[in-house]
Formats: sequence, structure tokens, C-alpha cells
Amino acid sequence: MAGTNSSEIRIAGVGRLYVAAADTKIPTSFSTDLSTDWATGWKNLGFTNGEGVTFSKKDKLEPVDVWQAVSPVHFVYSDRDLTLKFSLMQFNEDTLPFFMGGGQVEAVTGSTGVYKYDIADRPFADVRALGLEFTDVRAGDGAAVTYRFGIPRGQVTAADDIKLARKSPAQLGITFTAMAATDGSALASFVMKDASYAAS
Repeated sequence: MAGTNSSEIRIAGVGRLYVAAADTKIPTSFSTDLSTDWATGWKNLGFTNGEGVTFSKKDKLEPVDVWQAVSPVHFVYSDRDLTLKFSLMQFNEDTLPFFMGGGQVEAVTGSTGVYKYDIADRPFADVRALGLEFTDVRAGDGAAVTYRFGIPRGQVTAADDIKLARKSPAQLGITFTAMAATDGSALASFVMKDASYAAS
């Protein structure tokens, strides 16, 4: 709807992050049970810190200059950078390998309750699908709206330092960058359960 409308303001008060094998489709069905909606191959990454998720889309344009004009007469798109940045608060068999760039946690043979994760001597491509969901309550009528954002192919391209301290929890700070698919499909997708998008 055009014009000023407070019911179209969105606040991501509570959200969740999920990870899955590359090319896993973001769910389009909305039920009262999140675990059912995200059941097919998705793993909940658990708590993130209070800053939530920072979404960044940066396009790089190269100007086309001509002799006859001082200003560019055209722009050529040379790069698109789509990233999600967040900090995971839980350490487990899903979050640690995701942060570190692949591999898996294994039980130590002969030791009960002891596990090991090996960091490879060189980085390997660890392509994953990443999903995000948040719910808000629409101003005016109090209706719940749910937003989902999915990146079918991407990988962790930056990992923050892990600070181990007495007065603050350790965090796994991650920057996840979308990658183009070979078949030319979408780089990422929004799926919204929100009547605001209905044609007026």
C-alpha cells in the first residue's frame, strides 16, 4: 500500500537462524510449529547475541565515461555482495564446525562423554544453505506477520575472534556470503506471511 502506514513497519523482535546442506529450499508453508516447517534438512543454530542479524547488500557499479560529458553516461554492474552477519552463542556439534569451515565433531574412542573437533591445516569450501525467520506483530490490528529469508548457496567468509573471558560469554561471530548458483536461480529469497503485500 502506498503512503504512510504504520502497520507496514517491521521489528524483528525474535528471530532464528537455520543451516542446511547447499541447495536446500527455504520452507514456504507456515504452521504453528516451527520445527515442522523447518524439518526437512534444516538445523536450528540456537541462540544469537542481542544484536541479532545484520543484513548487507552491496552492489558495485563501474561508471562508463565519455569524452563528451563530465558525468558518467551509464553504469555497469560488476559485483554483488550479499551477506548476513551474526554471532552464535551456543557451542555444539552444529555451530563449531559451521564457524570453523566444515568437518565434524567425533566421539573419542575409549572415552565416555569426550569429543574432538580437528581444524584442517588448510581451508576447504564449505558451501551451505542458510535460513532466517522472524515474527512481528502488526500495528493497528495486532496480526502476526512472519518473514523468512533464505540463501540456498553460501559459505562463511569471515569469522570474528573468539574472546574467552570471565565476565562475558564466548561467541562465534560469523559473516555468511551468498554464492551464485550454476543454474542461474535466485541468489536469495524472501518468503513472507504478511497481508501487506496483497495487491490493493
